[in-house]
Amino acid sequence: MEKIGDVIKRIQDNIERSEQNTAAAEEPNTSASADVCPICGGVGYYLLDVPVGHPDFGRPIPCVCQREEWQRRRLRRLQNISQLDALQDKTFETFSLREGEIAPHESASLEAAREAARAFAHQPEGWLLLIGGLGCGKTHLAAAIANERLRRGEPVLFVVVPDLLDHLRATFHPKTSVTYDERFEEIRTAAVLILDDLGAESSTSWAQEKLYQLINFRYNKRLPTVFTTNLRLEQIEPRIRSRLLDHTLTHIVHIHAPDYRVKERVREGQELNMLPYLKEMTFATWDDRQGELTRRQAYHLEGIVNIAKAYAEEPSNWLLITGPSGTGKTHLAAAIANERARRGEDVLFVVVPDLLDYLRAAFSPESTISYDRRFDEVKTVSLLVLDDLGTESATPWAREKLYQLLNFRYNAHLPTIITMATPIEDLDERIQTRILDHRRCTHLTLDIPAYQADPDRKRTRRRKRT
Repeated sequence: MEKIGDVIKRIQDNIERSEQNTAAAEEPNTSASADVCPICGGVGYYLLDVPVGHPDFGRPIPCVCQREEWQRRRLRRLQNISQLDALQDKTFETFSLREGEIAPHESASLEAAREAARAFAHQPEGWLLLIGGLGCGKTHLAAAIANERLRRGEPVLFVVVPDLLDHLRATFHPKTSVTYDERFEEIRTAAVLILDDLGAESSTSWAQEKLYQLINFRYNKRLPTVFTTNLRLEQIEPRIRSRLLDHTLTHIVHIHAPDYRVKERVREGQELNMLPYLKEMTFATWDDRQGELTRRQAYHLEGIVNIAKAYAEEPSNWLLITGPSGTGKTHLAAAIANERARRGEDVLFVVVPDLLDYLRAAFSPESTISYDRRFDEVKTVSLLVLDDLGTESATPWAREKLYQLLNFRYNAHLPTIITMATPIEDLDERIQTRILDHRRCTHLTLDIPAYQADPDRKRTRRRKRT
């Protein structure tokens, strides 16, 4: 048995050791205290002394001592949101102008878009809006900007708009590691933000509101932002459109090139757009038929040609060209279309029965292009020429599709040229109401004899003029 004296001594020794340890702990550690941040006390965040109701009340502010680490974590989170892993090969060097594959003005359009994107990548200022159809190269250029910024070691966020909204929704999950406010703040304050496929998101009230808040924040802060969209400007939500149309901030680039994934836009092996086959139909090759027409007819024809030339300078609303077969309706329409195409505009010249066949072909099991996509390409093209309206079979389906097409372009105020030899009263009544609106549609009637394809006619004209 342990003696009582030994027990007392052991207890006293333990007390002495405890006191020594306590004293040592209370002594200031100069080396440790020197490493503690005097602002946040080593916590990494601090609270501002602001009144209740202030936006920053109770919000932890990252301390300067943690700024570099915080920046690294933020960059990693942005990289996780961004979708550039699959787009690493999308650079300005790998962007093809597709020369020899598409029309020269289309290649020129791609080159202009590439140079605008390259300039933004080198010095991101303001906003860049790339507008064009499916597969024209918008996403490639947007990704090339992002990859160039990353190559320079600069932060950038590239995200498809519907996926962006999904990232925000995901923050409401109970097991998420980041709050909605944190995620939204990271996105809207990104040094360079690239929003791909604007307009592809679901048009719910929540989605529209979040997108507007994001874009409006960057608009007010003038933060560098890139947008790509398949939509026309008038189709974009009005509040967002008003920001995009600020020409002091936004550089708008229209890309007029076909889908690179579809080597040929075909209908049963035939090309839908007839304009490449009508290149010789220009105002320079227009035959004024001097010496064949009466003075009244020649004066009448000259006036019509002048109106057509004015329309080619600045297409607005609709132009209806009527008259008997062989009077030059198609030539005038093609001359306008060729002039607009020469200036880089996206033009579709199509014979109406061929258009309906093209749409029907989408229902074939072998079709690689959906009906909706085919119809949308026609509906939204910058300038549409419908040649020979009224010669199509008047089935209910055909009438319905033509009405849908023309009604869409009527409501959207899209320039449209129509040629027809059929009397207007023979058309569907709903189409008549659109064509007969003289506020929106200018009528040109070629009240002249049909052109006679006589090989000796030119020699006869020369003899009459001498």
